[in-house]
Amino acid sequence: MASNGNIQSQIQTQSQTQQQTLSPQQLLEAKLLQLSVVELEEQVRNELGDNPALEDMPQDYTQEQDSESDDGQENDRSPQDHDDFGIWEDADDTDGGQYNGTASGSYLPEIPVADTLSFYDLLAEQLAEQELDPRQKQIALYLIGSIDNNGFLDKDLQAISDDLAFYHGLDTTIDEIDSVLRIIQDFDPAGIGARDLQECLLLQIRRKPGTPDTELQELVITEMFDDFTHKRWDRIGQRLGLDDNQVQDIISELVRLNPRPGSAMGESVGHNRQVVVPDFLLDNYDGEIHFQLNSSNIPVLRVSQEYSDMLERQSKGTNSSQRDAAIYLKRKLDSARNFIEALKQRHQTMTRTMQAIIDMQMPFFTEGDETLLKPMILKDIAGRTGYDISTISRVCSGKYVQTPYGTFPLKWFFTDGVMNSDGEEVSVKQIHSLLRELTENEDPEAPLSDGQLAEKLQEKGFTLARRTIAKYRDQLGIPVARLRKK
Repeated sequence: MASNGNIQSQIQTQSQTQQQTLSPQQLLEAKLLQLSVVELEEQVRNELGDNPALEDMPQDYTQEQDSESDDGQENDRSPQDHDDFGIWEDADDTDGGQYNGTASGSYLPEIPVADTLSFYDLLAEQLAEQELDPRQKQIALYLIGSIDNNGFLDKDLQAISDDLAFYHGLDTTIDEIDSVLRIIQDFDPAGIGARDLQECLLLQIRRKPGTPDTELQELVITEMFDDFTHKRWDRIGQRLGLDDNQVQDIISELVRLNPRPGSAMGESVGHNRQVVVPDFLLDNYDGEIHFQLNSSNIPVLRVSQEYSDMLERQSKGTNSSQRDAAIYLKRKLDSARNFIEALKQRHQTMTRTMQAIIDMQMPFFTEGDETLLKPMILKDIAGRTGYDISTISRVCSGKYVQTPYGTFPLKWFFTDGVMNSDGEEVSVKQIHSLLRELTENEDPEAPLSDGQLAEKLQEKGFTLARRTIAKYRDQLGIPVARLRKK
């Protein structure tokens, strides 16, 4: 009987759960959405190099050339039928990159483009000098694209293996990726492609000629890294059996190593990610706001008609080699179409999000006065667009908009609200503006304390605690009163 009770208990505690997983296409769309315009250009060009079924359109492409080059089916569209983002759209698409449906490019300023080689290009040039097979080169290009501005590999090898399988149909092992990474880690500058600071420093030490000093430096970083990062020089000396002067000689060499090798490359030859290239271009003409996505340097993409024709021919074959060829071609064509579709989805999501921000902050975009900004959070834009808050966060992260009043991060437009004496909620930006005004006009010999600033703001209709004033003052980089005194 007890046994039956246990069985019944087990049955009663069973539950059914559903776990939502993202498809490879959704993962690709989410990945592209996070990229800035500069990063997106690199990704598009990387994809063009990896997938022969994907083509970029020539600059002087015309409809007549298109009609002559294919059978009038999938690619029979004119340049006027694609949007400003550089991907094919239907001619009747209503989500083009313009606010209020204004014709593209007729009023907008010249698009700023960084005039230096990108970090990716500089590493790719060194890669071209290596004797690698196509598979190794594909892995290497993806690794280079995953190196951040500081020169570090920002993904673990398992994630890179998963990405290569998802997005490029390339099954790899961790050991295979690691062997290619070691090739990249021999590139200049020393330390590039490291996965953490310790590996970065070791790569630089191992570039030096082998001497007793460099052996000691490597030992410190390998065996005493925690002591080194916490500046416990006495413990390092004890473990190495060295006096203070000898330890100081080793440490002085170690601190000369560059903890951010990517920044060194940017300083010497230019790093276009150090230049703020806006993702959106916005202007105000006679009270009408016009905007578009910055896509001047991103190729216009289409699926290769040649590859489509090859698939059609191979699909009619009966032997195993033809079937294998057809499978390969279909995978490449599907990948090309999926990538183009992901770009189109990114364009639509970016455009709708920017339009919603403009709608909510129209007084600012019309006048350029930050005190006119309204309280706005991610949830507000999610409600207007129908997208998830996580999607809005991806759109706004690391993206910039160029306006007649300056270039701003999209996150700058999101602020908390403060209630004034009339019961009206206003943006924290208005409090920031008042604090700047008060401190700029104060008596330099008797600067206002946080309590006095609170009193001044109360006179203007804002009742805020002294600690809140201190927080906003810190956000603005305004020192405390005693440090402002002349």
